[in-house]
Amino acid sequence: MSEHTASNFFSTFATAIADLSGKPATFVLAVVLVAVWAGSGPFFGYSETWQLVINTSTTIITFLMVFVLQNSQNRDGKALQAKLDELILSSQAQNKFVGIEKLNEQQLREMSKTLAEKAECVEDVAEEKAAEGR
Repeated sequence: MSEHTASNFFSTFATAIADLSGKPATFVLAVVLVAVWAGSGPFFGYSETWQLVINTSTTIITFLMVFVLQNSQNRDGKALQAKLDELILSSQAQNKFVGIEKLNEQQLREMSKTLAEKAECVEDVAEEKAAEGR
């Protein structure tokens, strides 16, 4: 199996699991399983093994879900970024915004501050024009 094929398989798998895990029925199933586990406590005498079953199960599921959900989130983020880049390139927006997700934290803060200042200037001009029109 090539790396590309394995990557496609994992992406497809991660998308299916992420979609499934977000459904209300999946949540209900999880609640039912926990309720069954809790209800079985008296039968097993609330033993350490009984507790270990839920602890181990939830730990393994959580551990695996981190990777699955991160994969889905990474792909969604990249797709969204590509869409934004396309909008920037096809509009009157400044092309310097394409790829800004790769800037470091300080550069992003500076750009954000500059944009906030520009937005205030535009808002001030709009308010002045609105006042003149009254």
